Amino acid sequence: MSLKYKSIKPDISLADFVSDFWLFQNLSENTEEAIALPDGRIDMFLSKSASEPFTITVLGIGTRPHTAKIVAGTLIFAIGFKLPATEYIFNFPFADLLDNKKCLANDFWGFNSEDLNDFDAFCQKATQKVKSLLPKEIDSRKQKLFDLIYCSKGEITVKELSGMVFWSSRQINRYFNQQFGLSLKMYCNILRFRASLEHIAKGRLFPELDFADQNHFIKQVKKFSGVVPKELFKYKDDRFILLSTFCQP
Repeated sequence: MSLKYKSIKPDISLADFVSDFWLFQNLSENTEEAIALPDGRIDMFLSKSASEPFTITVLGIGTRPHTAKIVAGTLIFAIGFKLPATEYIFNFPFADLLDNKKCLANDFWGFNSEDLNDFDAFCQKATQKVKSLLPKEIDSRKQKLFDLIYCSKGEITVKELSGMVFWSSRQINRYFNQQFGLSLKMYCNILRFRASLEHIAKGRLFPELDFADQNHFIKQVKKFSGVVPKELFKYKDDRFILLSTFCQP
């Protein structure tokens, strides 16, 4: 493959805010096409290529597949954030960044183009920077809410969550829409879709999560990927970036 993807987990101290650090690179001399699938993360990435300057960009939550032309020599180092990071690390809402992106200053958080020379060193620098921004405390209801959402991989209803965290469904959805630009139910559906990709990558094309039936499963997969499970599996080692990560040894 001409497209290289690598991901590593963060230090345990960052687990509430960081999902992973990742690297993406086009190793060929040609522009390649890649399809990014919704994964429930907020991504901040540093990128450059032979024909494009160094940039730092932050991406909001994605709700649909996005086809991108990756020019030759593109190199991206990134931090994948969990949702609490928007409020407690970035300190601003991401509602306007749903399916959208925002360019940041080229020296944001002290990063620069030289940080793209060494992925391990980038991960260490990013770890230290995020650690320096960690809040002394966070709202206990929100912490429990996100713990339940991520542990369940989205297989939990808004009503169940509301009862567990003693926060009304209306208030939770207002928070999600104002902070992230989508409802909690939609976000849980995205996480459940992401979890189903691991099964699809192994050729298991039937629902193994809390889908009503096979038809519902197919519709949800097509909604977030643009194709049915069989088509996803067919191209598991090629165009779909997130799906291909589940095929790596």
